[in-house]
Amino acid sequence: MMIPTIPTPDELIDKGFRRANKAASLVRGSNLPRNKKSKRIESTRVETACHVINARLEMILERVPEIEKLHEFYQDYIDITVGVDQLKQSLGALKWATGIITQLEVDYTGKINRAGPDKSSKIRNQAYGRIASVLKKINNDLDFLDFAKSKLRNMPTIDFEATTVVIAGFPNVGKSTLLRKLTTADPQVADYPFTTKGIQIGHLKRKWKSIQIIDTPGLLDRPIIEMNDIELNAMVALEHLANVILFIFDASETCGYPLRNQYCLLKEVERLFETPVICLFNKIDLSENINSLDEYVSKVENPMLISAYDGTGIEEIVSRLEEFDEQK
Repeated sequence: MMIPTIPTPDELIDKGFRRANKAASLVRGSNLPRNKKSKRIESTRVETACHVINARLEMILERVPEIEKLHEFYQDYIDITVGVDQLKQSLGALKWATGIITQLEVDYTGKINRAGPDKSSKIRNQAYGRIASVLKKINNDLDFLDFAKSKLRNMPTIDFEATTVVIAGFPNVGKSTLLRKLTTADPQVADYPFTTKGIQIGHLKRKWKSIQIIDTPGLLDRPIIEMNDIELNAMVALEHLANVILFIFDASETCGYPLRNQYCLLKEVERLFETPVICLFNKIDLSENINSLDEYVSKVENPMLISAYDGTGIEEIVSRLEEFDEQK
């Protein structure tokens, strides 16, 4: 979601009043009679300030898409990342402000036109005070929108028409390494949990087709209510995007989680999502407990033994994904 640059109340006030002064200077150089010129100068200031400020607020409202019209993935992603209710509330506050400022323009230009020339500047000052007060009232909402802009700046661009593969598993089992091997994506890879803070996307191009592959943050074997925002982003991708799930086991258990817990997470993923799952046992080059590995390999359907690090099994994964894409 592209939220435009969000100004502060002071920036809006400064821009509106500076433009108002420029507009007034044009009136000042006109050939209007002196008794009419002073009133026109002040009414022009009020009109211009209101128009400039409202134009900026309305531009923000126009550029932020309606949440309800977005794909469910984006709705949930925004809700987890910044909160849909708070976003709507802040946008509603901007809409309220534009309505009040529009009314202030009508009210105060009317007062200026009805008043004597000697009172017009005083009435304009009153209008400026009311405009500034309205903008100060939406200060927290502008702050929140600026926060939302920074948090949603890297929201992933999803091709909802493509066959989509979502990689899932515990932290540090090799999801990002696998994404790098399968696609041209270059996600951060490191030996600590939750390296992947958000959703990363790559594309596998074979036989003139492109399969969208999504690397998700690591999941832990715990109830959804206990998951952090990083894990919830992975759940949103699994729920709304996955045509097939690549579930990765760390066969070596060097990720810090035993195969027993990894298998429990697999069963939870299968319970929650009615999506085909391909099970990959990664890091087989590091696996020493063969008996334990065999026990869990035998529990899953059509398991694949791979090493994403050295490329073992990568072509077999690609072949499985191509078969799935053709059946879709």
